[in-house]
Amino acid sequence: MPLTAQSFSPMQFFLSEAERSLQDSAGSSPSWRLHLRRDALARFHSLNLPGRTDEEWRFTPISSLLGAIPPIAELNSPSMAIEEIEPYLIPNFASTLLVFVNGMFHRELSTINPAEDGIFIGSIADALHCCPQLLAPHLGQHALSSKQPFCALNTAFLEDGAFIHVSPGKEPGIPIHVLYYTSGSFTTFPRLLAVAEKGSSLTVIESYGGREGTAYFTNAVTEIVAETDSQVVHYKVNRESSQANHIASTQFDLGRDARTTSHSISMGGKLTRNDIGALLNGEKGRCVLNGLYMGKDDQLVDNHTSIIHAMPHCESHELYKGILTDRAHGVFNGKIFVKQDAQKTDAKQTNQTLLLSREAQINTKPQLEIFADDVKCTHGATVGQLSDESLFYLRSRGIPIQEARMMLVRAFALDIIERIPLDSLREALDYQLLGTLPDPESKPG
Repeated sequence: MPLTAQSFSPMQFFLSEAERSLQDSAGSSPSWRLHLRRDALARFHSLNLPGRTDEEWRFTPISSLLGAIPPIAELNSPSMAIEEIEPYLIPNFASTLLVFVNGMFHRELSTINPAEDGIFIGSIADALHCCPQLLAPHLGQHALSSKQPFCALNTAFLEDGAFIHVSPGKEPGIPIHVLYYTSGSFTTFPRLLAVAEKGSSLTVIESYGGREGTAYFTNAVTEIVAETDSQVVHYKVNRESSQANHIASTQFDLGRDARTTSHSISMGGKLTRNDIGALLNGEKGRCVLNGLYMGKDDQLVDNHTSIIHAMPHCESHELYKGILTDRAHGVFNGKIFVKQDAQKTDAKQTNQTLLLSREAQINTKPQLEIFADDVKCTHGATVGQLSDESLFYLRSRGIPIQEARMMLVRAFALDIIERIPLDSLREALDYQLLGTLPDPESKPG
C-alpha cells in the first residue's frame, strides 16, 4: 500500500518514497535509467523544496500542497471505462491517442495506429524494450532538473511516460494526443519526451484532467527536441480538478532552422505552476510561445518562461494573456537571455492581464538580459479592466450589460484561441472557454 506523508516531513516523504521506488525497479530497469534517477534524487535533495525566500517562488506559496501530500500512485493502470475520460477527448478529431492513468500507460484506452516506418509513438516502458537507443540520448537530458527541484523530483520517480520519435524527413499523418488522467487522490509524475529529427514534423497535444472535486498532485515534465530544419507544434491544455495542484516543467531545444510553436491553455487546478524554457541552440531557429490562463475563486496560476538565444539570427515571439476574477492570483515571469554570440536576435515578449474584481491580482515581471550588441528585443506588460468606452459602445447598440461584458472578455481570450490552427481543437477550446469565463454579472473593481 502507498505511504502517506502525515508522519513525515515533505522532504523526508519524497526521499523515502523515491528510494523505495528505485529499489523496486533495480532488477528490471537498465543501469543508465537507474543512474539518471539516482542522480536526479541527489539533485532534488540538494535543491530542497522551494519556499517564500526563493525568488522564483515568492509569489507562489506551496505550503498548502506540502501540508497534505497525497500518496504516490501505485505502478498500475486501474480498470476504467472510456466514459470517464470522454470529457477530455476532442470531438470530431482524428488523432493518435495515448492515455496515461495515474502516470502509467493505459493500453486499453489508447488508440495507436499501426507503426509507420521511422516513427515511434508509445510509452517509455515499451521503448526501453524495443528501441532504447532512441530514448537514452534524450531522456532527462533537456529539462532543467539541475535548477528546478520539482523537475528533479519527477525524474527521480521516472517509471513510465509518453515517447514520440520521428526519424529524419518523416511526419506522422495525424496529430498525437497524450492525455494524463488522475483517477483519485494521488501524487503522479507524468512524463513526455518528443524528438523530431532533421527535416521532420510533429504535432502533439498534451492534456491533463482528473475526477472533479478530488485533491491530487500532478508533477509533470515535458522535453521536446526539434533538430535541424524540423517543425514541432505543441499544445498543453490544463483542465485539472478544481482541487488539484499542478506543477510542470516544459523544455524546448531547437537546432538550426528549427521551428517550434507552443500553445499553453490553463483552465483548471487550484494551484498551477508552469515552468517553460526554450533554448535556441542553432542559427535561424524560431520559437513561439502563446499562453492563456484563467483564474477564479481562489485559484493561483503561475507561468514562468525562459527563452535563451544562444546562436545568431534567431527569433522568439511570446504572448501570454490572463483573465482573473474573484480572489484569483496570477503570476507571470518572462525572461529573455541573449548571449554574446547571438547577434541579429529578434525577440518580443508581451503579457496582458484582465482583472475583473477588486480582489484579483497579478504579479508580472518581464525581464531582458542582453549580452549582444546587434539585436532587436522588446518586452512589455499591461494590466487593466474592461474598457468603459467599449462597454458604452456595445450598450449603445442595444446589447445588455451582462452580454456586453461577456463579449469583451471572450474577445480578449480569443486572441490566443484563434491562433490555434487545428479546427477541432480550437472549437473545443472555444466551447470550454464559454463554460469557464467569469460570471458576466460580476462588477469590475
